Amino acid sequence: MKTVLRMLLTAVAVVVIANFLPGVTVTNFVSALFLAIVLAFLRITVKPVLVILTLPATILTLGLFLLVINAIIILLAGYFVDGFEVAGFWTALLFSILLSMLQSILYSFLKEEDKK
Repeated sequence: MKTVLRMLLTAVAVVVIANFLPGVTVTNFVSALFLAIVLAFLRITVKPVLVILTLPATILTLGLFLLVINAIIILLAGYFVDGFEVAGFWTALLFSILLSMLQSILYSFLKEEDKK
């Protein structure tokens, strides 16, 4: 159940960011929901491979190259999802940063409190 809620919250975050960030377009909520599913799949499958392949660059930049990997994941998702478009690399980079921040805020509401 928590995974479904995370997907819905990610779709809401995508729609919100697309309304404020020029260069990012989402046609409707269904496209945003499909984008959330594709992003989750790409983060599980492609991102670990990219992280391992670019490990020297990641170490050299003290982890900042992971932002580039996130932007590449966003661009790949834009290629696979029909109703989602990103204008370029820098827009994808800003979109990934904003999406990560908004997801952490929204996911914080899903945390269960410890019962004692």
